[in-house]
Amino acid sequence: MTVSGGMSFDLTEDQKLISTSVAELLQRFDDRYWMAKDQAHEFPTEFYDALASGGWLGIAIPEEYGGHGLGITEASLLLEQVARSGGGMNAATAIHLSIFGMHPVAVHGSEELKRRTLPRVAAGDLHVCFGVTEPGAGLDTSRIKTFARRDGEHYVVNGRKVWISKAMESEKILLLTRTTSYDEVTKKTDGMTLFLTDLDRSKIEVRPIAKMGRNAVTSNELFIDDLRIPVEDRVGEEGNGFRYLLDGLNPERMLIAAEALGIGRVALDHAVRYASERVVFDRPIGMNQGIQFPLADSLARLDAAELVLRKATWLYDNGLPCGREANTAKYLCADAGFDAADRALQTHGGMGYAEEYHVARYFREARVMKIAPVSQEMILNYLGSHTLGMPRSY
Repeated sequence: MTVSGGMSFDLTEDQKLISTSVAELLQRFDDRYWMAKDQAHEFPTEFYDALASGGWLGIAIPEEYGGHGLGITEASLLLEQVARSGGGMNAATAIHLSIFGMHPVAVHGSEELKRRTLPRVAAGDLHVCFGVTEPGAGLDTSRIKTFARRDGEHYVVNGRKVWISKAMESEKILLLTRTTSYDEVTKKTDGMTLFLTDLDRSKIEVRPIAKMGRNAVTSNELFIDDLRIPVEDRVGEEGNGFRYLLDGLNPERMLIAAEALGIGRVALDHAVRYASERVVFDRPIGMNQGIQFPLADSLARLDAAELVLRKATWLYDNGLPCGREANTAKYLCADAGFDAADRALQTHGGMGYAEEYHVARYFREARVMKIAPVSQEMILNYLGSHTLGMPRSY
């Protein structure tokens, strides 16, 4: 594949316009808005509608299905600004699946399925959740047990999913099932099938999970009993669902990295402002190197992590291998973002523990980036075995 020019550290004018336009749009949703939504456990509908009205939800959806057809670089810039606006993961998760989660459908879905769903996702009037994780499987997706049994022109599905974001708000679910049991396949990731289908409340019980943070967007357990899915809701061929999901893993890690970077940046901004204004012992506390140095260190680490992220998205958008860089970006951005949030809270002292200064919310939301969608330890497993060539440990 021909690479479109050499790598540049400068953003194009269009990319700069994306960042500035989104940042300007999001000024109407300030920290108080997000604190209120988080505390009320209320979906940020006004924010979501504003992004949809601006056409931003379709940034990476192909143009023929109502989107803009732009790359992961542009999508990462959008989500970084969304997180950096003060919305953090409440804001990012509200739109994350719309931005790129439909990639398996865009690449592998039938023309009929794409035309039926993608324009609505791009327009913002179709909420979709992502149903992969199960309580008994964890990160070993091959061990999922939710099973789809073929019955004429339908599949009948039974099983259980966990940590499904936005299930309360969603009309449809991108659902991974087994169509051949684990014991009957030669390769453990074979025999899984992906569907994009209605989240039928008469067959699926949705139960919210009480959690540490990011409470404006629910995480849920799903109990699926005899859900009937028409064959036309299947994404691609039966048995190839896991392979279809793999196409989206590297971009997902890049977008999560961008969100972690945005949280780290806004937390650092708050810390610097507070340290410059807060006077103790007749001097701003920011004069003290014990306050100043950790913040300067976070700046350096955020900047370094951002460079790996920019390289990763550039490689992906140019059709080049990017697994090493995508995983490294997620690892470094998650660490740097959380450290910045932690230091911002520490800089505020006791007030950092108070909700009114907002850094406690950043801290809670930045922490999940080290766990989801894949843990830091699994990232190191990947780099150790795939990049360094060491023996696989699992």
